[in-house]
Amino acid sequence: MIEKMKEILGKVEADYADLRYETKQVARVTLSKKEVRNYGSTTGDGYVLRVLRRGGLATVCFTKPEQADQAVRRAVENADVLSAHQKEKKHIAPAEVVRATVKAPLLEDPRQISLQEKLALVKHYSDLLFAQPDIANVELYYNDVYRDKYFVNTEGSEINEELVTTKLVGAIISQVGELTQTARMAFGGSDGFQRVRNREEEALRQAKIASDLLKAEPVKAGAYNMVLNPDIAGVFTHEAFGHFSEADIIRDLPAMKEKMKLGTKLGTDILNITDNATMPGQLGYYKYDDEGVAVRKVKLMTAGVLTGRLHDRFTAAELGEPITGHAIAEDYRYPPIVRMGNIFIEPGSASLEELLSALGDGLYICDAMGGQTSGENFTFGASYGYVVKNGKLAGMIRDINIMGNLYHTLNSVKLVGSDFELSESGGCGKGQTNIRSCLGGPSVLFENLTVGGR
Repeated sequence: MIEKMKEILGKVEADYADLRYETKQVARVTLSKKEVRNYGSTTGDGYVLRVLRRGGLATVCFTKPEQADQAVRRAVENADVLSAHQKEKKHIAPAEVVRATVKAPLLEDPRQISLQEKLALVKHYSDLLFAQPDIANVELYYNDVYRDKYFVNTEGSEINEELVTTKLVGAIISQVGELTQTARMAFGGSDGFQRVRNREEEALRQAKIASDLLKAEPVKAGAYNMVLNPDIAGVFTHEAFGHFSEADIIRDLPAMKEKMKLGTKLGTDILNITDNATMPGQLGYYKYDDEGVAVRKVKLMTAGVLTGRLHDRFTAAELGEPITGHAIAEDYRYPPIVRMGNIFIEPGSASLEELLSALGDGLYICDAMGGQTSGENFTFGASYGYVVKNGKLAGMIRDINIMGNLYHTLNSVKLVGSDFELSESGGCGKGQTNIRSCLGGPSVLFENLTVGGR
């Protein structure tokens, strides 16, 4: 494959060009109310050609080798048009030439598990959850995605990397009368099918939360000091802060670019934020991005000061900052854009008991239930939480929405926990879907955040 791709690239007259080829296999099972709604697998493949010529960067996607000559002609023509009509020319930052083959680091390969066995496992979880008190419905979705990616560029890089992602996610819905509540489960990762086996204890814990929520009180709106557990602290890190660490977003928002200058003090002294896609076994793990650059750990915030940003080769050249290896495409249908890998607040030294003791009176908020951002402001839903009095849990609450401003919240971090969890299922939808987008971190004590009931 590499030789065929080099032959295609050899026909491109440009300052720089790269070509990706990828096959993608997806197996999926969906169960709703014990009924199988989706059961099957799909396979697809295709090419993505990028051409940089006289400052114009053009991308053409195609599916068959016999379309390559036409794709090359079209990409060169489009790059010339862009060069002629764009004021700011594109430049590419230097990168090392890489020749590598990377196999997916799997403990149990999901491709070796039959679809019938996958369905049986999903049914097993469904039956288990339906047997719990108050559970009225269970929606479960399993899929595994295998990507076999090839990359060559005109600088001489030649890379083949496999990525395998497995996940089993579900909504567990409880009901009494007309009141319904939902808890979610999410198992999976980048290192094999074993991630979705033997998780019954955690599934049952989520079913109990769904049942307990029927007796919980709606939260009272107001400003609170609160501890966020790793999941919802991770959502804040990803959604409110992380996207503004992606250089392509900053580039297009001049006001935010000014506020997010490297070296600016934005958080408290105990706040350290990192993106590290080099962590083996974690959902966001990979070796080389879709520009053939080795991904590296990036310290985005150190002691409250902005110290790094995530880049592709073009944003790095534009902003004059080092490349980081964060150019990621959803699959063979898309050019890469800047994406997070594994993003998290670095853990501190406080236990959960010490966090709650330091909180005194306030709220302990657990597990994210979606959310949205508007510039520097955010709103996140939470699955459940607890009122905390004198450092002790004093009653479950529901219908929780947290609202805030990024800069205020970064300066409201008062204590960071020693616990550390990263998500097992991703799905960031910035332009393209990134199923390996991973977030998490420790529990964190924030001061004076606003909560609104639903």
